[in-house]
Amino acid sequence: MSKRAKPSERTAARLGAVQALYQMDLAETDVGETLAQFSTRVVGENFEDGQCGEADYKFLKEVVDGAVRKQASIDPAVDAILDKTWPIHRLDATVRAILRAAAYEIMFMERVPTRVSISEYLDVAGAFFGEEEPRLINGVLNTLARARRPGEFAA
Repeated sequence: MSKRAKPSERTAARLGAVQALYQMDLAETDVGETLAQFSTRVVGENFEDGQCGEADYKFLKEVVDGAVRKQASIDPAVDAILDKTWPIHRLDATVRAILRAAAYEIMFMERVPTRVSISEYLDVAGAFFGEEEPRLINGVLNTLARARRPGEFAA
């Protein structure tokens, strides 16, 4: 039986994945270089400051690698939900990173319940933003999840 990561390690991994995707987006670094930095990073315990303990690095790597590899599928799926005048490339870089990481989990990681992914990424969004951005993220992710995995939302 394999050792499962503690929930807080998964939360930290999701936060780290968002930070890695953000960094790659803005600094235009490649996935290998960025993940190497995250594998050696000491992460603090203050979630509100973008920290939240030791991450499940394997999960972080899976989300980052997958979001990058599947971005050509993720971005159009998200754009189909967003207002046509505000496609994903026009959104704030942190919002974009959150949506891409969460969409990867919803679209390609069926072992992770969509409600868990949505809740976790809303917590990440809450660490960076007030009410408006998390509301947008929640709407997009709920719409995507209901379209991709309707069985999880059946009464």
